[in-house]
Amino acid sequence: MSYVASKVSEPEFEQAVHEIRSTLGPLFKKHPEYETAFKVLMIPERILTFRVQWEDDKANVQGHCQVNTGFRVQFSSVLGPYKGGLRLHPSVNLSILKFLGFEQIFKNALTGLHMGGGKGGSDFDPKGKSDAEIRRFCYAFMAELSRHIGPDTDVPAGDIGVGGREVGFLFGAYKQLRNEWSGVLTGKGFDFGGSRIRPEATGYGAVYYLEEMIRAASGEDFKGKRVLISGAGNVAQYAALKVIELGGSVLSLSDSKGALVAEGEQGLTADFVAQVADLKLKGGYLQDLSAPAGFKYVAGARPWTLVKRVDVAIPSATQNEVSGEEAHAMVAAGLRFIAEGANMPCTQEAIDVFEGERKKGGKSAVWYGPGKAANCGGVAVSGLEMAQNSARLQWTEQEVDAKLKAIMQTCFKTCYETAQQYAESGELPSLVQGANVAGFVKVANAARAQGMWF
Repeated sequence: MSYVASKVSEPEFEQAVHEIRSTLGPLFKKHPEYETAFKVLMIPERILTFRVQWEDDKANVQGHCQVNTGFRVQFSSVLGPYKGGLRLHPSVNLSILKFLGFEQIFKNALTGLHMGGGKGGSDFDPKGKSDAEIRRFCYAFMAELSRHIGPDTDVPAGDIGVGGREVGFLFGAYKQLRNEWSGVLTGKGFDFGGSRIRPEATGYGAVYYLEEMIRAASGEDFKGKRVLISGAGNVAQYAALKVIELGGSVLSLSDSKGALVAEGEQGLTADFVAQVADLKLKGGYLQDLSAPAGFKYVAGARPWTLVKRVDVAIPSATQNEVSGEEAHAMVAAGLRFIAEGANMPCTQEAIDVFEGERKKGGKSAVWYGPGKAANCGGVAVSGLEMAQNSARLQWTEQEVDAKLKAIMQTCFKTCYETAQQYAESGELPSLVQGANVAGFVKVANAARAQGMWF
């Protein structure tokens, strides 16, 4: 039976469908009726594609009207309003957005909050654009998107290429077009309805999830753990800061130009991570910074094969950034725990390596935390922002952080306990299977209760 609805090649979406479907076999064996739910849920409720026409800074010169394609994939609303980010990047296409939206359904379910799943964006590239050009694009993009979203319908957020500046422009455009102030976007500035801890949430959440993994496996914590992190954006920065706070050593960061890696056991400092954050706000790359003592910069590389000893990995850059070969290299270097800070950063070959090591068991077994669970902290705090907007109030940093940590602890517990129900005799539970089954069953049961399948 085929589980890909479109005859058009959509490799990222097909990969996401295969990854989830491959872990649901035991569930379908016990409850074959759930296969019907899978066929229903893998087709979006609605796909919106539209033209975005905007003017660049040379608009007074003939031919400087620009055109991009805008998208919004409204995948599932059975648990609440569609919820998922907007991505602005030249690589954006329907396959990537469907993959992200499909994952988002089950990720949002694992937060325990009332949110459906969706994703959107455009092939517009904000890099190198002026603030005025980005504002004009955002207003043009929202001119169409505003027809299809709302606080009780669809609540977008940021993603790659969409930070606080872009969310602010999009929010301003929506307010102007609709003449209403509502919690229609999350990731807003604190002064106009945003939440504390939102920039930190995905990175912090991944580390909180890892804390639970480490505790369940060994009763230990982050103290003394050697940690590889890829990426240098918000997720990587705040994951690094939280690891440092908890006593771990951060041995790498990376970006599209190359990787900064430790030559020994000494980790990065919080002050250096702050320098990276400032650099990225200015559009710079790690190669523009002087490597701190004990580190080297390797152009064109990813960090996974460059460190001899590693305990924990947090891939936080982009999809398919960890190959099967790199997974083997990390296992050989002593990897015990890996949690995805990005969306689908591990290829299927890498996942197979980690899951194979899990099945071997013993003290060297690898625990793999999939992105839909490990990186759900970002959307969890977006959900908390929606709640604050509905109540017209704002919680303190401590209140939001405590709620985030509790959500991630509950998410891990849900994944782990579900995984235990399906574990083969003598094997460690599979967290990826636990996450997929728990998220899918929650959404499927709600869909059945609403008459979407029988």
